[in-house]
Amino acid sequence: MNHRKLFVAVAAAAALGVAAGAAVAQTAAQKTLVDQAKAAGSVGEQADGYLGVRTSVNADTQAAVSATNAGRRQAYARSAADAGTSAEVAGARMFETQLLGRISSGQWYKNAAGQWVQR
Repeated sequence: MNHRKLFVAVAAAAALGVAAGAAVAQTAAQKTLVDQAKAAGSVGEQADGYLGVRTSVNADTQAAVSATNAGRRQAYARSAADAGTSAEVAGARMFETQLLGRISSGQWYKNAAGQWVQR
């Protein structure tokens, strides 16, 4: 791994802490909705570092997903600025280095090819 990729990976890992802080701005109820939707298989992580809706969800769950993604978007933009790269690269690196490993058995994620895969 070259130094730039390593720096981006470290910056992405740091952004997870920032993203987690930004996600705290969402309510506890929204976090619960996202967690329940992940467990039910209607929401999953995506290779771009954002949450995606796999099946239809109610308006409250969609709002919770949007709140989480907004926090992540801000975190990835800051991480990208620090690393001298794009927010898209920071998000993808976050998925590769942090988010993918945290997906529980039975939950879904969208891989880089755009396919939903169950862990």
